[in-house]
Amino acid sequence: MGSRLIKFVLIFCLIVGISGCTFIFQKGRRSDMEKIEQLSKELDELARVKMLLENSLQSEIKDKKVKLEMMEKGLVITVVGDVLFDSGKDKIRLEAYPLLDKVAKVLNEDIPDLSVGIEGHTDNQPIKFSGWKSNWELSSHRALSVLHYLVDNKGVLPGRISAIGYGEFKSVASNDTEKGKQLNRRVEIVILPRVSKVKETKPADILEPKENLK
Repeated sequence: MGSRLIKFVLIFCLIVGISGCTFIFQKGRRSDMEKIEQLSKELDELARVKMLLENSLQSEIKDKKVKLEMMEKGLVITVVGDVLFDSGKDKIRLEAYPLLDKVAKVLNEDIPDLSVGIEGHTDNQPIKFSGWKSNWELSSHRALSVLHYLVDNKGVLPGRISAIGYGEFKSVASNDTEKGKQLNRRVEIVILPRVSKVKETKPADILEPKENLK
């Protein structure tokens, strides 16, 4: 029951994201039912990919270097920033290549047509010695480094991938502790749902039959 509830919530959030905050579900309306059915299939696809990644990244997940989550925005692969980069740097550490190679393999072989977003995040420590103007620049360049590795080295098609840096402004833990700061220094690889558009139902399709006026 819990997994079904989570799936329903994710479907609802995707619908709102696609249609805007004014979306109103009308029971029995064909376009709404088709939209829910399509989004359900897309979530099933992401769930399948999550299982593939869990198998491929078993050791990294066990060592808490990587976390996989189904979220409103899609399937999120969170990689601890300290695994990928040295402090204040945007060059990927050699030790992180095998991890990214495993992700790239799934992206290329199992879901070659799904879009991918790379998000860079930092803790709230101000930039002092590394030469970056702010944490925005650092997080953006880290996201781009992952993007370029996947595209230039692993053959992920550039048209399906994008990168963005959020700096310290989307934290997932308190920056008051070293553990929290470590969790906030991260890169998220987001596999986006397919989100196919469903043909809108014409008004004539939902009109009730006219009553016999005779």
